[in-house]
Amino acid sequence: MLQLAAWPEADRKNIIGVFTDIDDTLTTEGVVTGDALQALADLKAAGVVVIPITGRPVGWSEPFALQWPVDAIVAENGAMALVGDGAGQLRKIYQQDEDLRASNYARMQEVAARIMAEVPGAMLSRDSPGRETDIAIDHSEYTHLPEALIANVVQLMELEGMNATVSSIHVNGWYGDHNKLAGARWIVRELFHRELDDEIDRWVYVGDSTNDVLMFEHFPHSVGVANIRRFESQLTHPPRYITPSPRGAGFAEVAQAVVAASSLCS
Repeated sequence: MLQLAAWPEADRKNIIGVFTDIDDTLTTEGVVTGDALQALADLKAAGVVVIPITGRPVGWSEPFALQWPVDAIVAENGAMALVGDGAGQLRKIYQQDEDLRASNYARMQEVAARIMAEVPGAMLSRDSPGRETDIAIDHSEYTHLPEALIANVVQLMELEGMNATVSSIHVNGWYGDHNKLAGARWIVRELFHRELDDEIDRWVYVGDSTNDVLMFEHFPHSVGVANIRRFESQLTHPPRYITPSPRGAGFAEVAQAVVAASSLCS
């Protein structure tokens, strides 16, 4: 991982959009601090598209989709998105149809019950009532599961035919072939009628955890906030750059780098 200062100005000038994780990337101790919120506003003012993409549920994401200066929030690891209409209303769009979502939801509740019965200390995340297309087991937000038990949760999800990924706070599991990368491609197509892969060198992804590896691998411009060092030994593909500061302050440093280059060419 190169220091953020090594990111060439010529590359930063071409950035038209930012995808970012939320927990421990935008947030600090669970809160979006003033510097991170200002960074979102600065990016939007510079004409840069901003789309948080998260494992958090739709219900948890709704107020932020209304309050934050963003183009959309892609939630539940790419399964759905919340898009504001500019008049205080949100539109929900999904990758799966209603019948499939209902069928998968019932199956997932059975898997969740099995995990809590078989993995000592396993508990559903507190944001679970807002989830529609996945389940989440808390490992570091309000409780602590050791690495071995986190691995057991992942194994049980996969044995049940689910996709599973580990964020900085939760183990998420779902049915379907969506993920953060597929969700990013989908939302660019839905909002702008363009193909992300055709312009991938004009976007940057910012994250902090092992569940961001697919994005780090795919995006030529990828940045980890400094707290990603916690997961460094587990990253099969690290981000290209790393910020000096952790969490929201680190995201603000990425935004500043993009906005500064944008202002030079305006």
